[in-house]
Amino acid sequence: MNFSEKLQLLRKNKGLTQEEMAERLDVSRQAVAKWESGQAYPDILNLVQISNLFNVSVDFLVRDQKCMINVSPDTKTDLDKLIDFRLEAGKNTYAASMNETTSTRFDSHDFQYTNGPFTYHDTYVGGEKFAGQEAIWKDGKSVYAMNYLGRVLGEPFNGNFLKEALSKADKNMPYRGPEYFQSGEYLYKCKVVGDFTWFQGYEEIYCNEIKVYECYFHGGLIC
Repeated sequence: MNFSEKLQLLRKNKGLTQEEMAERLDVSRQAVAKWESGQAYPDILNLVQISNLFNVSVDFLVRDQKCMINVSPDTKTDLDKLIDFRLEAGKNTYAASMNETTSTRFDSHDFQYTNGPFTYHDTYVGGEKFAGQEAIWKDGKSVYAMNYLGRVLGEPFNGNFLKEALSKADKNMPYRGPEYFQSGEYLYKCKVVGDFTWFQGYEEIYCNEIKVYECYFHGGLIC
């Protein structure tokens, strides 16, 4: 993800408009719009202000991010196994309408999947407007969690297309769905800031270029 995409996602996740962000940085709204469209790049002073506003490093803002961070070989192996399980669990629960389990909260929808030392649980409430959390345990200890909040914006939203998109997640984008996925008139997009240890993201679905669904999410390791 490049700088302009990161900036737009960070701003939206903080709930700021371009005008509000510009006011916080003491720049014009046009400057923010140009940064987010890739037409211009902030100077070092503005980069420092942006990093302070969103509590991220300047290095993070200017470098392309990979899913995996630089870690020791042993830790990387553990992360690889965790990510592989997250992808496996995602393809065997909500996305596939499989392994639904007893509700853990009033009126919640729950899915659970176990393989070896890992257990995955996804629980959400609501329908066209929904909120939920997925978590993973290893040997009974929680190691990963992700919260999400989304809504259907209008017809013709297709829940089966969303499930199909979520099933296409891979090791480059193991958070929700892939960066892009298209089938017929539907297009799924997903953007993420951060890596699997600490991230925030936004997914959306378009039908014939009209946005019909959106979801914000954030999560990471908790061990």
